[in-house]
Amino acid sequence: MANETTVSTQKPTTLAAWIKRLDTVLLPVPQANHDRVCKAIGDNRSSLRDIAELMQNSPALVLSVMREANNQAHGSLAEPAENLEVAINRLGLKRTEELLARLPSVPLNEIPVALRQLQMVSQHASQQASGLFASRLARLWQDIHWGSLLFLSPLWPMAIAYPKLLEEWELRVIHKGESARTVEQEVFGVRLLDLCLGLTEAWRLPIWVSQGYTLLLTDQRLLVKALHIAREDEPLRQQQLLDADPNLRRWLNQPANTVLLANGLALAAQESWTCPHTRRWQYLTALYLQQPLAEVQQQSHQHAVISARSTLMRDLWHPALSLLWPWDVQRVHHGLLPAPPPTAESLAVWRKRCTELLVEPSRFANAMHLTTCAKEALAACGMQRVMLLMADKTLSTLRAHQVDGLPKDADNLSLDVAQSTLLQRLLAKAAQVRLTTDNHLQFSALLPPELRRLFKGEHLLLRSLSCNGRVVMLMVADQGGGPFSETTVQAFGKTAQCIEKALHCFTNRSA
Repeated sequence: MANETTVSTQKPTTLAAWIKRLDTVLLPVPQANHDRVCKAIGDNRSSLRDIAELMQNSPALVLSVMREANNQAHGSLAEPAENLEVAINRLGLKRTEELLARLPSVPLNEIPVALRQLQMVSQHASQQASGLFASRLARLWQDIHWGSLLFLSPLWPMAIAYPKLLEEWELRVIHKGESARTVEQEVFGVRLLDLCLGLTEAWRLPIWVSQGYTLLLTDQRLLVKALHIAREDEPLRQQQLLDADPNLRRWLNQPANTVLLANGLALAAQESWTCPHTRRWQYLTALYLQQPLAEVQQQSHQHAVISARSTLMRDLWHPALSLLWPWDVQRVHHGLLPAPPPTAESLAVWRKRCTELLVEPSRFANAMHLTTCAKEALAACGMQRVMLLMADKTLSTLRAHQVDGLPKDADNLSLDVAQSTLLQRLLAKAAQVRLTTDNHLQFSALLPPELRRLFKGEHLLLRSLSCNGRVVMLMVADQGGGPFSETTVQAFGKTAQCIEKALHCFTNRSA
């Protein structure tokens, strides 16, 4: 058992080791889907089409059946199964049933969020592909549908076995803009595209999937040339440029590109509908379909909404949500991504306020003057909701002294310390508590209801500050309730130190 644990937690460092490791991961299937499929297989009135339609609600089940069927055919003259019906027919109902018995069947909420989030992106891509391309290429709808759904499947076992590595990649590459090649070499030891291609070939997934990865790895110049043409405003000019480059025109018209385009759209939309990545895939899709960009954008928004209706869960992020709410509000409030770091301009204001707090002798005329400067420093470092509370001499009551980003009634907040064990601990000595998704249930139960109402969300910072050996102030702040930017967390700690020094200097100014 100890050896098994070591194997499962040790990170591979070579492409072959990664493929071998991820190939052994059994993907969990939602219990409800598992039960419905088992029931359908046992019902002789169910057709293969009926069973396949039930299976597609669980991407993990689709992948497992396709892999099993293609593994059985490996070494024979049979081509890999290009769709689920062919795979089930190849396996036969008995072996399909045996495969289902081997797969972990668990309640939906027990499947890790990282896996469910990735699979939802795949389902969104499948909806985009079916909606944008399948009606034009009706004869190939199954290839388009299953290829789109399975394109990101090499990352699914990664989300089970190494979710933190994927999180680090997303944070550094998507949100911090670091080089993907550099980050992947540090985090995985291999390029992610190489790993995805290796797994698609090992699993003998539909050929359009591996063609998409091969294009991204070895022939991105075709995408770049197509993008230059797609940005041309005049359709006639676009056609002339394509006619002048027959190789590019031939490549662009390949139906296999629908799988890559749909996944490009779905993945980029996870970041934003207005980011450069999304705009590039929209331009390429418009060129492929020979439609105006605005029309493609409208269609992709509609297909995102259709996808969200069937796949959205409370703890997952779907880009369709940002079509209803402002991006910078909803994306962070939904609690799935860290808030963006403060801008250079904001940090300049933050440094200026911290410098003012550290001036000796104290430049502040009164406590309100000092705490106003403190509040402005916290807002400048990225905090969206801030409350500074002052303790009375007996440490039995905390009263709001400064408020930012909260309802008007927060100005009059008064907290009875005796009613909260967490407040009692914070007032006993200077300390900091950080609420996260992991400890939120534990700590939020110890918070006064008034604070829970004002600071909704799973992520919160509380820090008590002392002066002359006694706690005098409590800082409460968050970034809208979603995960913090680590830059802001560090600035919060430094601000607290500056405020403590300012309090000491102000209190002892007469001495």
